[in-house]
Amino acid sequence: MRAVQITRFGGPEVMDVVDLPDPTPGPGQQLYEVSSAGVNFADTHQIENSYLAEQKLPLIPGAEFVGTPVGGGQRVVGLLDGGGYAEKVVAHDFLTWPVPDGVSDEQALAVVLQGSTAWHLLRTSAHLAEGETVVVIAGAGGVGSLAVQLARKWGAGRVVATASSPEKRQLAEELGAHATVDPALADDDPKAFTGALREANGGKPVDIVLEMTGGNVFNGSLAALAPFGRLVTYGMAARQETRSVPPGMLMQKSRAIIGFWLAHCMARPQMMDAAMTDLLAMVDAGELKPVVGGRYPLSAVADAHQDLLARRTTGKLVLDPSR
Repeated sequence: MRAVQITRFGGPEVMDVVDLPDPTPGPGQQLYEVSSAGVNFADTHQIENSYLAEQKLPLIPGAEFVGTPVGGGQRVVGLLDGGGYAEKVVAHDFLTWPVPDGVSDEQALAVVLQGSTAWHLLRTSAHLAEGETVVVIAGAGGVGSLAVQLARKWGAGRVVATASSPEKRQLAEELGAHATVDPALADDDPKAFTGALREANGGKPVDIVLEMTGGNVFNGSLAALAPFGRLVTYGMAARQETRSVPPGMLMQKSRAIIGFWLAHCMARPQMMDAAMTDLLAMVDAGELKPVVGGRYPLSAVADAHQDLLARRTTGKLVLDPSR
């Protein structure tokens, strides 16, 4: 089979398309023909070995796929612990879900990891209550574009999104954000970013921030929280160190910082089932509209990563293993 393999850590240039033997399924697993493979920002960390779990070489990146069992059967979307950038994958039965006929590969890939993350950020970690203000950092991205829609659907009183260009800010507003903010304000002065978030909320502090950048964006977001506000951190896109947070700073406003990593939900299949059943049904009914950012040939995987790192993309990026 054709697959993307890395034998050294680094940037997009370390990914090579090679021929490898088909993977062999173990107990409770099946071998699938991949029709589309998903690309996530976390994959750029994986090939650098700069994410939460240490990686071992050689490796095939990729955590999600849409495909059918070898020999035929139901099209499914599934999650993997690696190996997704390939023509064939092996997946655990408890981490695959049937894809309704009315849902495209790209839409299914948008919700399986990024959608499930958005679902659990709001439901499980932030415990969104009706009427609360939600700030979505990177509101035009894969997770953010779905989090904006879910927050509106679940009764947020006001949704504020950040996005790095006028086009992305317009998209976030079309998806349901009441107001948008340029995150570049945080580059030199976190206080300016804090002020912009509060201004976008009518001059008031905010209740929830979904944050995946780190650095000054994290610091400015934390300062924008109201009493009993929650900042849920689920990424490190800026690749910057974030200052330590003294307990007194949290106590002064009864603020909370909550970490989230979807891998812990994958270890509890019922948590993934709850999110995926809900998300796929909403997409099939037209109630949730994933943003598809682009389809790349497997041979152009480096271009997909470069576009993602340069913030040239919106929504979900996918790879076509047949090309």
